[in-house]
Amino acid sequence: MYKVVLLPGDGIGPEIIAETVKILKAVEKQFDLEFCFEEGLAGGASIDIYGAPLTQETLTLCRNSDAILFGAVGGPKWDGLSKELRPEQAILGLRRSLGLYANLRPMYLFNALIDASPLKKEIIGDNLDFLIIRELTGGLYFGQPKGIEKTQNKIRAFDTMEYTYEEIERVTRLAFETARRRKGCLTSVDKANVLETSRLWRSVVCDIAADYPNVKLNHMYVDNCSMQLILNPGQFDVILTENTFGDILSDEASVLTGSIGMLPSASLGGSKPYLYEPIHGSAPDIAGKGKANPIACILSAAMMLKYSFGVKEAAAVITNAVQKALYNGFRTADIAIGAKEVVTTSQMGDIIEKYI
Repeated sequence: MYKVVLLPGDGIGPEIIAETVKILKAVEKQFDLEFCFEEGLAGGASIDIYGAPLTQETLTLCRNSDAILFGAVGGPKWDGLSKELRPEQAILGLRRSLGLYANLRPMYLFNALIDASPLKKEIIGDNLDFLIIRELTGGLYFGQPKGIEKTQNKIRAFDTMEYTYEEIERVTRLAFETARRRKGCLTSVDKANVLETSRLWRSVVCDIAADYPNVKLNHMYVDNCSMQLILNPGQFDVILTENTFGDILSDEASVLTGSIGMLPSASLGGSKPYLYEPIHGSAPDIAGKGKANPIACILSAAMMLKYSFGVKEAAAVITNAVQKALYNGFRTADIAIGAKEVVTTSQMGDIIEKYI
C-alpha cells in the first residue's frame, strides 16, 4: 500500500486531482496495488484558512508520505499579498524543504495531436520526444540576498543568482544517467558567455561528462536553445539547464505538444517522497466550468508509478489509455482541433478510466 498525499490547491487544481484519483483507483483494480489518499491544503486554499501558503502540518503530512500529487496554486484573489504569503510559496517551500532538486518535464507529442501543434508537420517531425531536466532548488528563485530598497533618490530591486559545484553536480549526474537510458544525447543549456554561474555550470558539466563517455554532450546558449526548440525540436533528447532557464524553456516547449495542459512533471531529490504535478497553472478563469484538461495531471500520476513505486507496467497502461482516448477523437477545449467530440474535465477522466 502506498500513501499518496493530494494537494489540490487552487483554481482547476481540485478538478484535475479528482480525475487523477479516479484513474489511480482504476489502476488499483488491474494491478496488485493499493493507494491510501490523504489530502492537505496548499497555496491560496491554505492562506484562506491558516494565513500561510504552506503550514507545518501539511509539510509533515508530505514528509510522511510515499509520494505527493500537486494540483496548482495561485489566482488574482491573492495577488496583493506580500511575497512571503503568495500561494506560489507553497510549491517553492515544498521543493526546498523536501530537497527536490531536479524537475523532469517530458515533451512528448501524441500522434493524434499533431494538428494541434503550432509548428508545421515538416518541422515538428515524427515521434517528438525529449526531456527537460531543470535544476529546481538553486539559482534566482532561492539565491540570497534579494529584495527592494528605497532611498531618497531611487528604488532598487535585486535578486541573486548563485550555484555551488555540488548543486550543479547532482542534477548533472541525474541528467547523464537519464540520457544514457534514452538516446544517449545530452544538451546542457547555459549563458556562459555572460554569466559567472553559467561558466561554473559549463565547467561542472564538462567534469562530469568524463564519467559518461557513451553520452554525446552538446552545449547551447539559452537564447539559441529557445530558437532551436522552434526551428528543429527533433534534435533534442535530454536538455539540462538551471532553474530560471528551465522554467521558461519548458513552458515554451510545452506548446509543441498541442497544449500546456498535456505536460506532466516529476520533482525528484536525494530521497523520497517525490512530488508530481502538471506544469500548467491554476487557470482561475475556467475553474469550476469543466473545461480543464486533466491529462497533464493524469500523466503526472503515471510518472509517480514509474519513479516512486517502480511499477512501469501500470504507468504504461495509463499512458496507453490517454493515447487511445486521443486517437478516438476525444478532446478537452484546449486541444479541440481534430476532435470527434469535445468533452468536459470529468468526461475525459471517465473515458481514460474506461480504456484502463
